[in-house]
Amino acid sequence: MRAAVAPPTPQTPVQGPPNNNTQSTPTNQTTQSQSEKPQPQHIECVVCGDKSSGKHYGQFTCEGCKSFFKRSVRRNLTYTCRANRNCPIDQHHRNQCQYCRLKKCLKVGMRREAVQRGRMPPTQPHHGQFALTNGDPLHCHSYLSGYISLLLRAEPYPTSRYGSQCMQPNNIMGIENICELAARMLFSAVEWARNIPFFPDLQITDQVALLRLTWSELFVLNAAQCSMPLHVAPLLAAAGLHASPMSADRVVAFMDHIRIFQEQVEKLKALHVDSAEYSCLKAIVLFTSDACGLSDVAHVESLQEKSQCALEEYVRSQYPNQPTRFGKLLLRLPSLRTVSSSVIEQLFFVNKEINK
Repeated sequence: MRAAVAPPTPQTPVQGPPNNNTQSTPTNQTTQSQSEKPQPQHIECVVCGDKSSGKHYGQFTCEGCKSFFKRSVRRNLTYTCRANRNCPIDQHHRNQCQYCRLKKCLKVGMRREAVQRGRMPPTQPHHGQFALTNGDPLHCHSYLSGYISLLLRAEPYPTSRYGSQCMQPNNIMGIENICELAARMLFSAVEWARNIPFFPDLQITDQVALLRLTWSELFVLNAAQCSMPLHVAPLLAAAGLHASPMSADRVVAFMDHIRIFQEQVEKLKALHVDSAEYSCLKAIVLFTSDACGLSDVAHVESLQEKSQCALEEYVRSQYPNQPTRFGKLLLRLPSLRTVSSSVIEQLFFVNKEINK
């Protein structure tokens, strides 16, 4: 009995096919199959380090960061950091600062465009085809490139409603309505910039420098986009020339500035620029390396180039029978600076209180 239960010595023969000793026993087969079976791999969320639930918008993330990113992009949310924009984002602190959490989502490579593509209908047109409603792509964001779509979504006001409530029956605005529309357009330019891709990620000093240099150009583009009526008499009244006497020479010079403003708006209107093109033009204007004191000039230049490439691709696809259209649009931008920012201030903002 003791010999029966003793383990076999190395010389003890084992039944089975020749040259396949160990694999033939059921125990060894089970052990081998278990060792060959791939073990589940634990992948961490690249944003917060929690357990990843899969690949979402280009990166492995947890369900929490996936939902946060999708919600932020689809609703075009803007956050503010109460610290120094370098808050720790981990499993325990990810909900403490939404600004830094979204910033890290973008930094690790989560793609805004992937969120937009997820919302597209299954029967979308081929590349280069855009479905427009009355020539206005605001009604069909899904058919645009992700970047242009986000530029359009950042607009705080629908273009058609810019001045609809300010118009009088004779299509001439009163002084108060002109100032109200001007304030709305200026607010729109700043608010739009705050919500477009990449601009909120710049240093605050860079954001201020860019807006300080380009606000008047953005204002002119908005004036053209909403077809702002620019009749001389109400503009002169809005500027307060009737209330504060001015020499004849200054009046002539001021009216010349108004004429330049009118010309720039009319030339843009003559090109029948659509909303997608206006959004790209404003991005090209905003991301300029001409601003003083930029901390990263090369980065701002790359953003301007991205905006220009987006416009070129859109124009060539949407207007194939107008091969010179892209060039004509770009040529309108340098002349925007001929409209003096001080004149815009004088026209619409400095003397606004006299109308109350």
